[in-house]
Amino acid sequence: MNDKTNFDSSSISNELKFLLDCLKSETNKQVPINVEQNLDWNLFLKLARHHRVYPLIYTKLKSANYIPAPITQSMSYDYQKNTLKMLKLSGEIERISRVVFENEISTLFLKGPILAADLYGGISQRTSSDVDILVNIDDLEKIESLLIQMGYVKDEYIQTVLNDWKWRHHHFVYFHSEKEIKLEIHWRLNPGPAKEPTFNELWLRKKVSSLTTSYPIYCLGNEDLFLFLTSHGARHGWSRLRWLVDIDRLCKKNLDWDKIISLLKKYQYMHVAGQTLVLTSQLLNTPINKEVIHLISDYRSNRLAQEALFYIQRFINLHDEPLSEEIASYHKKHLFSLMSFQNKMLFILSFLHPYFEDTKTLPLPQKFHFLYFPLRPFLWFWRKTRIRNVIGG
Repeated sequence: MNDKTNFDSSSISNELKFLLDCLKSETNKQVPINVEQNLDWNLFLKLARHHRVYPLIYTKLKSANYIPAPITQSMSYDYQKNTLKMLKLSGEIERISRVVFENEISTLFLKGPILAADLYGGISQRTSSDVDILVNIDDLEKIESLLIQMGYVKDEYIQTVLNDWKWRHHHFVYFHSEKEIKLEIHWRLNPGPAKEPTFNELWLRKKVSSLTTSYPIYCLGNEDLFLFLTSHGARHGWSRLRWLVDIDRLCKKNLDWDKIISLLKKYQYMHVAGQTLVLTSQLLNTPINKEVIHLISDYRSNRLAQEALFYIQRFINLHDEPLSEEIASYHKKHLFSLMSFQNKMLFILSFLHPYFEDTKTLPLPQKFHFLYFPLRPFLWFWRKTRIRNVIGG
């Protein structure tokens, strides 16, 4: 497919190329051929850890005699540690599924052990740091009350005004200190203001997870999962190869591509899906279905895929704030370039809605918060002027 794209990956390091060769292998236990003889194995291990693909890499390379013993031992330790973590998260998912089932709360579990079981055939083959659950926004208070009873504490990091949390954000975070488990309760798949399927639509298209528990665990249908994984990975710059491997595994399932195209068009993600498929086809040799093969020859898809190499080649963690000025600026521009024209307009218009910072600049009683709408341009200008004065001074 190289002749159908303008994607150039020649700049990536030998260590990253070898990592990709390992991930391209069709079976978990297949050792790649044409091994690079002069690899920096410590850098290779660092890449496998950063991209969160070390369980797959260990499974494929644990018997390879050309890898230094300390590297294999480190990967073995990481693999065992991750397996225990995934078992713990799976146990917590079963516990939560029982509670929500008994309290008649409709929930869709996202990512984590659910994806590991459905796409990789076992929870030990994928990493995860938390449990993600999607619920109807009307059930947020009810499920929060149950989580508190279960020992979870909410991280009150979201600052909001005039209920902008409902569309500026997409999840709340909870921690269980004794179990050391992080839980995210989503009411949207992605932050707004872009449009996306409603919870009820996703619920109607749900499927039962293959993760074995005493109670049914529901997750996104495959077509909705493609939309979600594509938008989620793109929003994070594909800075973890794990997300591309998820797409690679999903694309090898029996997907309804006509339905996927309908969803992509409806929510204006065609170019984002194009970026995703260029990356997976070029980096992981993912087979591209004929219904969407035209996307990988699209100029915009290739340009966005090329931009994503900025993240893939570097050790970028977008959650590790504050980001450097270079990365923050690049990511801001890249996120905007990912948006459709309509979503760009919605994004620009969203600046007219008051921000929490406005309440700090000019505190008003809550009953007068509606005044922040006409006052917002003046408050924004005041803050920018003060910042310039501080820098200038």
